[in-house]
Amino acid sequence: MKTILQPGVNCSGIYDTGATGLLIDACDYYRAFYHAARTAQRYILIAGWQFDSEVQLLRGQEAREAGEDVRLLPFLEALCTKNEELEIFILAWDFSVIFSLEREWFQRWIFNWTTNKRIRFRFDNRHAIGATHHQKFVVIDGALAFVGGIDICSDRWDDRRHLLENRERVNSDGGGYDPYHDIQSYHTGRVAVELAEFFRERWHNSGVNRLHIPPVPRTTEIPFAPSISLPASRVALSRTVARHLQTTQEPVLEIRRLFVDAIMAAKRLIYLENQYFSSLAVYWALVARMTDPHRPRLQIVILLPGKLPFKDGLWLGVSQMKMVHALQRIAGKTGHQLGIYCTACQKEGEQRMVFIHSKLLIVDDRFLTVGSANTTNRSMGLDTELNVSWEAAGGELGVVRSIRRVRGSLLAEHTGVHALKVRRQLMRVRGLVDLLEQLTIDPATRICRYIPEAPIENGALLDAIEPIAGIADPEKPFMEELVFEYISENETSIFARGILLLGQLITGI
Repeated sequence: MKTILQPGVNCSGIYDTGATGLLIDACDYYRAFYHAARTAQRYILIAGWQFDSEVQLLRGQEAREAGEDVRLLPFLEALCTKNEELEIFILAWDFSVIFSLEREWFQRWIFNWTTNKRIRFRFDNRHAIGATHHQKFVVIDGALAFVGGIDICSDRWDDRRHLLENRERVNSDGGGYDPYHDIQSYHTGRVAVELAEFFRERWHNSGVNRLHIPPVPRTTEIPFAPSISLPASRVALSRTVARHLQTTQEPVLEIRRLFVDAIMAAKRLIYLENQYFSSLAVYWALVARMTDPHRPRLQIVILLPGKLPFKDGLWLGVSQMKMVHALQRIAGKTGHQLGIYCTACQKEGEQRMVFIHSKLLIVDDRFLTVGSANTTNRSMGLDTELNVSWEAAGGELGVVRSIRRVRGSLLAEHTGVHALKVRRQLMRVRGLVDLLEQLTIDPATRICRYIPEAPIENGALLDAIEPIAGIADPEKPFMEELVFEYISENETSIFARGILLLGQLITGI
């Protein structure tokens, strides 16, 4: 059986790992980060799309028993106070004005001027024009790392119950929010060293000197309980990095190729969880696989949010609606079993959608990838993204069973079923979509059919805003694509230096 992972093609490399697995939902991740950070000896590296200094890492009884402040920034400051050798580096995307109302104000000042001098916070806008730094990863001492889709910020914490009402699901101001589902991964071993190097490169590219952060000898044991462990000895890293003016580098499109290769390799099952579905590369890979008459029919399960926020719906809703309808038509013609779902919690007649923010793909229970990349055009070619992947190369039964257990556990969470018989059925591939369809009509379950809707009902206005999707969700940078080739060959010319300066002015550097 041909392997999916190909270093230099759809991943930067495949690295040895000790302990590895998943942390499902932010309750488990924040708890793991808290306990792992307390073991840090020399450094903690944190890269993210968004941060909030006041977010609580522990909730409820755990927070009360901690005996210390468990808010992010006070917690990090206390770690530096206790350990005079510890340094903490935080790299955040220098966000667009579009997101300003959703972000903590004066964050640079809060992190850099009100805390220990060994906590260093930087906003990073060294990326292609129109892009974001969307990676979410943490490295501790070059020995333990977390990678996935969860930022340490407001509106993210939830546990796997996804209750309609949860007194712990609140922000620092006491305001509550809807149930929220996401996934992070953890790793020890050589892969953590490589992730530290990724961070070191980004820190340097943000405009400062390169960090000196050698790995620290540590035990490979993890100081927290994982949601699900994986008995894998190797893990792959894949990236999206667009070409941009500041470094005049070639684009890295490993994640795009990874998704296409994994989908095309599927023989029995494709299971996808994502916040969006607008990627043309992923869509056309599914179309190509579904319309191949010589390949076996698939069970295809896709989990999406039941409803996008209004702003996201305007940008991506039309593309997503059209792609979903097209895939449903193709499945009907070709005999593939396609089920597209969302999930909700309900109590006494009240229903609230669980927001799906996870970015996960499983193929045939032998391949699993999770990370920061959405199934959007921009995650496949424009934004800075990072995914990790496991593959049961050579039919490693332990890895296959563990990936199947991941899928079964996630489906049990999304359906809300407790009966052991049904949970076992969710682990099977044959008849999976038929089973999920039956569960959608059971009022005792959470899973619902996803019904794609236009973001607005006015047809003329809908036609007018549809071109926005091409602007908001491009796969390539705007200006850089036009001038990159000239600049890379003539970096010292007056024109090249002028364009580079213009790019710096636009991005605010």
